[in-house]
Amino acid sequence: MNVAIIFAGGTGQRMNSRTIPKQFLELHGKPILVYTLEQFQKHRQIDGIIVVCLEEWIDHCKSLVEQYGLTKVAAITPGGETGQLSIYHGLHKAAELYPKRSVVLIHDGVRPLIDSETISRVIACVQAHGTAITVMPVVETVIMEGEDGVIKSVVDRCLCRTAKAPQGFYLGDILAAHEKALEEGQTDLVDSATLMWRYGYTLHTVEGKRENIKITTPMDFYIFRALTDAQENLQVFGL
Repeated sequence: MNVAIIFAGGTGQRMNSRTIPKQFLELHGKPILVYTLEQFQKHRQIDGIIVVCLEEWIDHCKSLVEQYGLTKVAAITPGGETGQLSIYHGLHKAAELYPKRSVVLIHDGVRPLIDSETISRVIACVQAHGTAITVMPVVETVIMEGEDGVIKSVVDRCLCRTAKAPQGFYLGDILAAHEKALEEGQTDLVDSATLMWRYGYTLHTVEGKRENIKITTPMDFYIFRALTDAQENLQVFGL
């Protein structure tokens, strides 16, 4: 089984959106979260989807699932106080519904431009190696800053990658790592890759596509709109 866990628990503070979380902001009348869910809904290898959502927005999320025919969504579960705890809630729900040997893909609800090829490659990498972290090469100079704004060192960017999503693991492995972190009182690790690295797992990489952006700021939304409109124009003109 291949299961997508979609994290939709952000509040959109950096989007300057005070009334609606960023994942529910609309482009052409469709919420960002729905764009994301549709990519996993239509992927032939995805068997189920679990959405981790702000508790007060669960009913709205359920209505969207029904409205857009997102039949693979098996559960919508409330998030936690931190991103790490929210993902744990999603994993815990997945363990109630699917075998521990299932592949889980953890993805941001505000990464709507994820593509089918990357999803397939992440699943294949987990099946081959047990882990899969979507990455992108760093294209600008990376520095280490010391005190008083002085550059301490310049890092060889050829060796650097930025971690993106989806991040894939076997359900039993990632759930066990989360439970170990909770036993140690750790609740605010940045992402699943960081958590798995901390507990000794070897992380294998899958190079993703540059357009797989995370919509965090207004500028990100404008880029999303431009890329979406460009894709639609290509289809209209048969290019």
